[in-house]
Amino acid sequence: MKNREASADHLTVIPRNQHHISRKSISDSALKVLYRLSKSGHRACLVGGGVRDLLLEIQPKDFDIATDATPEEVRALFKNSRIIGRRFRLVHIRFGRDIIEVATFRGHDEDSAKTETNDEGRILRDNTFGEIEEDAIRRDFTANALYYDIHDYAVLDYVGGLQDIEARQLRLIGDPAKRYPEDPVRMLRAVRFAAKLDFTIEESAAQGIFEHGHLLAVIPPARMFDEVIKLFHSGKAVRVFELLREYRLLKYLVPALDEWLQDEPSESMLDFIDQALVNTDDRVNTGQPVSPGFIFAVLLWPVVHQQASQIQSDRQKMIGALMQVGETVMKRQVRHVSIPRRFSQMARDIWSSQPRFHRTQGKQPLRLLGYPVFRAAYDFMCIQTMVGLMPHRLCHWWTEYQLEHGDSKQPEREARKRPRRRRRRAS
Repeated sequence: MKNREASADHLTVIPRNQHHISRKSISDSALKVLYRLSKSGHRACLVGGGVRDLLLEIQPKDFDIATDATPEEVRALFKNSRIIGRRFRLVHIRFGRDIIEVATFRGHDEDSAKTETNDEGRILRDNTFGEIEEDAIRRDFTANALYYDIHDYAVLDYVGGLQDIEARQLRLIGDPAKRYPEDPVRMLRAVRFAAKLDFTIEESAAQGIFEHGHLLAVIPPARMFDEVIKLFHSGKAVRVFELLREYRLLKYLVPALDEWLQDEPSESMLDFIDQALVNTDDRVNTGQPVSPGFIFAVLLWPVVHQQASQIQSDRQKMIGALMQVGETVMKRQVRHVSIPRRFSQMARDIWSSQPRFHRTQGKQPLRLLGYPVFRAAYDFMCIQTMVGLMPHRLCHWWTEYQLEHGDSKQPEREARKRPRRRRRRAS
């Protein structure tokens, strides 16, 4: 299929009486911004994931706004705002804990002093402003390029996004050979959206991931951390993991795990990853906190456990082996994904705590109960017992022990167990 372009000639307008988006579903903060911009003579539209999710009858977590007002003009209208970013200048408007992000319609002019790319075509700066039609084709996927105009409450579609939403298909706007090099993180966004929305990735966009995945190696590790958290805190971590393997992207995020997966991995450890991600999704989807430290502890555990077992088979000395291997594995990991120290240390503490759960005599249990990472380490241990990596009795024993010793946070006695399924190795 030919790449879609945006213009007034391609515009599809869905009037208010032909779509089900209601202002009741839009946050009060977003409505305040939209109305004030509009009353000040500016065009103001809800854009992106907020419009997409409302059309899919999903309540959005965030509401982003696009306007013809410049960042300085937006800043002048809202005292509770600030201009952020160098690569993309945006305005954040704060209403208590709620932040509304406002972007100016972007155009594209390769000769503009406000647009900068490197030799590989990656966008380093993109602050050339334009019209709404130009803004639409600057966005990544057609499903994310829909506008809800506060002036007449119509939905505007310049790139066929409505059609792709109906087909539950994620289509990249433009040529993948150009759009992915502009910002390689778009490939991770494709995985995240496909998992979150249960969409398929359109054929040319999918093929482009295989061809350009290597470009993720040049993305700064700090930005990669943000993207990894978005992926695994999406509430669809199980599907995210499957897609990362399918599209051969895991090696750019967790290379040690990707290597382990190529070497006939044990079924029980694969079940551990699956079960841990199921539990993570359950927590995210029920509004419970999930620490990045726990996610990295899970993803790197097969490697840490294997290497520690190779150098030390004595359970009493396993703690030292886990500490030694954990430090080495984490040092390698942070070269790819810049994990803040508080989270990397948490992962290492979770690992080194595991042998201690076997010590159920004397004062040892009470000491372990006082560890700062005990709750996360306990959950980690119980997942291991569910898949046969540790004796099942240990989870039961420690659950009862916490209840007997008055732990203020009552442990979860049962977790939803993921049914075992056959796996095919990623090619």
